[in-house]
Amino acid sequence: MKAADSPFNILSVDVEEWFHILEVEGTPPMDDWVKLESRVERNFERLLERFDVHDVSVTCFFLGWVAEKFPHLVRRAAEAGHEIASHGYAHELVYTQTPAEFRRDVERTRLLLEDLSGTAVAGYRAPGFSITSETLWAFEELVRAGYRYDSSLFPASRGHGGLAGAERAPHTIDTPAGPLLEFPISVAHLMGRRLCFFGGGYLRFFPISMIRKMTRQVNGEGLPVIYYVHPREIDPDHPRLPMSRVRHFKSYVNLSSTMKKLDAIMREQPLASFRDWMEQTAPA
Repeated sequence: MKAADSPFNILSVDVEEWFHILEVEGTPPMDDWVKLESRVERNFERLLERFDVHDVSVTCFFLGWVAEKFPHLVRRAAEAGHEIASHGYAHELVYTQTPAEFRRDVERTRLLLEDLSGTAVAGYRAPGFSITSETLWAFEELVRAGYRYDSSLFPASRGHGGLAGAERAPHTIDTPAGPLLEFPISVAHLMGRRLCFFGGGYLRFFPISMIRKMTRQVNGEGLPVIYYVHPREIDPDHPRLPMSRVRHFKSYVNLSSTMKKLDAIMREQPLASFRDWMEQTAPA
């Protein structure tokens, strides 16, 4: 990992398939997933190669279903020094589950990933950042399921959730089961609004000059920028799901630009995993 002053920025990958797009009419049911062409293996391996070129350690939030189908990807990422974390098993929005269903899902995934990687799994990220004001019970369930930190809060308005006005800095959430460290997704201020520039469709839509500017803004507040990407986003040729024009734009805009932007970010900035950030910023 590159030497860096603390805090440094964080790079993460949500390891899922091209068809794991939430709440669109064409999203296939889980029973059909095994029938579809898989592209996550080649795309994730390409990402691992770029991380190695840039000597960057990242956090890989694996979907349990993907980890079970491609266990060698989990092992390869762990052997390369990347942090293995959980994205849940079946890519279900938190607010569609009961607390008991949620805990079974995240506990199952943690145990699976620990068995495959041989490392402790401390972190979780909800599909679609779908922890909302109605599902704050999820933090207690994560602690009970053995997690130490979460990166699911989106402190602005968005689809699938979002908590406008929520804390933007990493902070500890006290639950009846114990503390949980929260890493909210990074947002910056523009024209009086909180906007994300650092992952998914936001990273693909905005030019790299704007991303650099907003990174400086967030870092100027003493906060780390949390970048995130999906393997499908470096694959302009992956199949498309049927969906509305608006969702099609959000899901597929500028796919050919993703890898160039990631290369620029990795070349220009000190980056690391959540695990590295916690280790470097822990009190002496």
